[in-house]
Amino acid sequence: MIRLSVIIILSLFLSGQVSAADRHAGYYYAKPKKIETYRARARELPKNSRATRLAFINGLTTGLHKRPYPPQYAIFAKGLDAQKMIIVSNFANQLDTIYRARALLATMTAVARRSPIFKQFKVETILTFFDLAKMLGFKQITISDGDKFTHQVLLR
Repeated sequence: MIRLSVIIILSLFLSGQVSAADRHAGYYYAKPKKIETYRARARELPKNSRATRLAFINGLTTGLHKRPYPPQYAIFAKGLDAQKMIIVSNFANQLDTIYRARALLATMTAVARRSPIFKQFKVETILTFFDLAKMLGFKQITISDGDKFTHQVLLR
């Protein structure tokens, strides 16, 4: 009986219906109600590292703080290898629906398409912010209003 239970749990886990606990849920953001998977059209670049991802996040954060108004959201990387990108609104009633979250991600795609890396590979018209994140070695992006709404995207 125990063997059958182990087989069922293992098969559910391997099929993707059960995921590992997200230790950041409940601390930085509410537990996501829906998790989507994005199949990237780009491969991870060789020689990526935790330092590469942190430098990318630091660059984004520096840009946000250079604006003449307070940052609308915080963006940071977590996880042992900084492979989880987290974006949390700094203000109430922002990033509180899937549509607002997708709008921000679409804006980030527009910014990513102006990046030197996209221009270098001549892919600025076909790749997205998710593809850039995958190229840098991120495994997931979580976007939250910092209260009740959370949307998570797994990058594959």
